[in-house]
Amino acid sequence: MLSPIQVLCSDITTLSLEPEPFASYTEADIISTVEFNHTGELLATGDKGGRVVIFQREPESKTEPFSQGEYNVYSTFQSHEPEFDYLKSLEIEEKINKIRWLPQQNAAHFLLSTNDKTIKLWKVSERDKRPEGYNLKDEEGRIKDISTVTSLQVPVLKPMDLMVEVTPRRVFANAHTYHINSISVNSDYETYMSADDLRINLWHLDITDRSFNIVDIKPANMEDLTEVITAAEFHPHHCNLFVYSSSKGTLRLCDMREAALCDKHSKLFEEPEDPSARSFFSEIISSVSDVKFSHSGRYLLTRDYLTAKVWDLNMESKPLETYQVHDYLRSKLCSLYENDCIFDKFECAWNGSDSVIMTGAYNNFFRMFDRNTKRDVTLEASRESSKPRAVLKPRRVCAAGGKRRKDDISVDSLDFTKKILHTAWHPNENIIAIAATNNLYIFQDKLNSEMH
Repeated sequence: MLSPIQVLCSDITTLSLEPEPFASYTEADIISTVEFNHTGELLATGDKGGRVVIFQREPESKTEPFSQGEYNVYSTFQSHEPEFDYLKSLEIEEKINKIRWLPQQNAAHFLLSTNDKTIKLWKVSERDKRPEGYNLKDEEGRIKDISTVTSLQVPVLKPMDLMVEVTPRRVFANAHTYHINSISVNSDYETYMSADDLRINLWHLDITDRSFNIVDIKPANMEDLTEVITAAEFHPHHCNLFVYSSSKGTLRLCDMREAALCDKHSKLFEEPEDPSARSFFSEIISSVSDVKFSHSGRYLLTRDYLTAKVWDLNMESKPLETYQVHDYLRSKLCSLYENDCIFDKFECAWNGSDSVIMTGAYNNFFRMFDRNTKRDVTLEASRESSKPRAVLKPRRVCAAGGKRRKDDISVDSLDFTKKILHTAWHPNENIIAIAATNNLYIFQDKLNSEMH
């Protein structure tokens, strides 16, 4: 079972590790993406205000054996600013849609962040020494009068307080007409792709002024448009394979070796619809909001409005497993349509061994499904349940009119303004990050924490 190791607030000025009431927050403080790096030592969040906050995991301490696993603020910076497209008279939000880490090649870390239109590559590095003793500069960095230099000295590096520097290295702009919904780094570590509603572009990390269009589903006449791209991701091991999902609930696996333009897919994953279950909402709730390859590369995990599905790359006809995330909402679709909640885009995540999947729900609930035992659990990310070292209690939602047990919550009592859309799982350990509005919750497996 998972136990909370701490709760963090995305607004760094009110960062609190103790369960004290948070200050009020603004729209800009709402977390819009969460991502661990490849080792899990760093965790990045982006928010609607265009800021990126990086948390670093604390090393194990002999005096504080339980401290390992705690993440503290490492750096925070403004990634994107609001812009205005004068040609289209449109405001471009600063909201961070996605963050993706590049594998670490040297002492520095690199990450990609994107808003609706522009992708940026950032370098995150540390500096704990400063050069002193320049011949042609004074202590304040001003150029000396050469006539006053009477002797030469060798500059030396002096220790200084650790400083984390974040610098923009590349800006990839002007390649998307529509809003970017996904970025994914290729396994060759040289290229990445970005996807918007109708097109997917392939970029080289060193080249900013051009990209290659690899998928284009825009019809000649926009009145013939029947679906849009909702998410895209590269295969974790094969640099030629990628998958993209659509608003019609389909997945298309493409192979870049077959053609430069991958409009013709290699495989189409689609579940046949049950005619008896068709309703006005069928197409809306079947739209895939997220797709993730398993770490092994054998499976695909998708999330639509009511379910999470696991697909085998070798079986296109139907999903291997289907998990009901909140089936009790099926009777509430009409009211969810009226308040626009039916269009919420929930993300999903694999654990490190691909044996458990996780996704979010309403009322600050999130769901976990064990693929081996077929057990599932509903947990809550809240201030009340987040005292350090406390064990999370499973929650249960009772359908309208159903028999209610003690501690059950009625579906009519759910708060649809509290939703877990963004989640991330540590690549190797049972540590998860949950974004709930402007709060970041980090939970750890109780067995893991007891071992340290």
